[in-house]
Amino acid sequence: MDAMKTLHVVGYKNSGKTTLVARWVRLLKEKGLSVAVLKHHGHGGKPDMSEASTDTSQFLANGADATLVAGGGTVQFIWNEEPDFARLKEMASMGNPDVLLIEGYKRETGNKVVLLRDPEDWHTLCKLEDKLLVIGCPEIEIDCPHIHSREETAQIDEWFVKWIGGGDGDETI
Repeated sequence: MDAMKTLHVVGYKNSGKTTLVARWVRLLKEKGLSVAVLKHHGHGGKPDMSEASTDTSQFLANGADATLVAGGGTVQFIWNEEPDFARLKEMASMGNPDVLLIEGYKRETGNKVVLLRDPEDWHTLCKLEDKLLVIGCPEIEIDCPHIHSREETAQIDEWFVKWIGGGDGDETI
């Protein structure tokens, strides 16, 4: 792949976003591609942090603005500030991944897969721009590709593989 492909997976709570993103991460890794994920914590408040007994938690509790821990081939970075979306994307793609999957950030610009739990979700999500695929609610008529159920995983994954390959349906990764 030449340029990083970026795709948002959006929907309301319990629509299957995390399950889909996790499956697509496994699929991409099986194909030998590098992948990064940026997730919006849309549950209110701060995301769960490290256990209170860790050095990192002690540093933050004592006023550190940021802390970075490295070891064993892994880096953990916690910043007590929420940067804007562009900066978050930049941070998530620092390792130059082949693919950046974004869970959430539905109001931000970018190609989107929309997950629907019920027809009520469509009333607000239909207004989103850059919809490439809608999953769920077979009773709704949609003017873009539409897979009727989250359970149709083979069809969903086939769509994703085609999109990764260039989007015209003939390429595979």
